[in-house]
Amino acid sequence: MRLTVKPCNTWPVEIKLHQVSNILEISFDDGSVFKLPCEYLRVYTPSAEALGHAPGQEILQVDKEHVTITEIKPIGNYAIAPVFSDGHSTGIYTWDLLYKLGAEYPVLWPDYLHRLEAAGHKRKEPLQTRYNHDH
Repeated sequence: MRLTVKPCNTWPVEIKLHQVSNILEISFDDGSVFKLPCEYLRVYTPSAEALGHAPGQEILQVDKEHVTITEIKPIGNYAIAPVFSDGHSTGIYTWDLLYKLGAEYPVLWPDYLHRLEAAGHKRKEPLQTRYNHDH
């Protein structure tokens, strides 16, 4: 799903992949800590494969409940490119996007679930780990 991302003027100081819980934990230099489920990151991929090349061409990402991150590739000093267990590896997640995904999780995740339901899809199981973030 296409998101508008504005500069957050903050940098990650630590990125941890928790493989058992399938959570990517990101700590930023403003003190924010976001724990983002792999499924959530996968369904909000910024790749053209999912977004299309213009507004209105987005493809709803479905059946991603069991997706994990198998590798994290650094992209310069501004982003990461996670490699997901379903083979998806073309999404470049900038620090600004990751911050937005963390800060707006309480709005973005329910919005995704609503879009999923509206499209007639049901999630196979709930997220295993509850989302947490600290400011």
